Amino acid sequence: MNFLETTLWVLLVITSFMLIGLVLIHRGRGGGITDMFGGGFSSGVQSSAVGERNLTRFTWITAIVWVMVIVLLGLISRFAL
Repeated sequence: MNFLETTLWVLLVITSFMLIGLVLIHRGRGGGITDMFGGGFSSGVQSSAVGERNLTRFTWITAIVWVMVIVLLGLISRFAL
C-alpha cells in the first residue's frame, strides 16, 4: 500500500502544478492575472478557437484527475490499517 500511496502523492503534486499553469494560461476575460503579464505568453496557444477549446478540455481532464487522486488518497488513509 505504501507504493500506491507514494505514487498518488507524486501524481497529486504534478497535477496540482499542471492545473495552476493551465489556469494561468487561459485567456483573461478582463482584468485578471493574465493581464498582469501582458497576454504575450499565451497568445501563441490561443491563436484560434480550436486552441482555446483544447486548452479548456485539457484543463478539465487535469482537474478531474486531480479530484480523483484526492478522493483515492482519502480512501486509502481512511481504510488503511
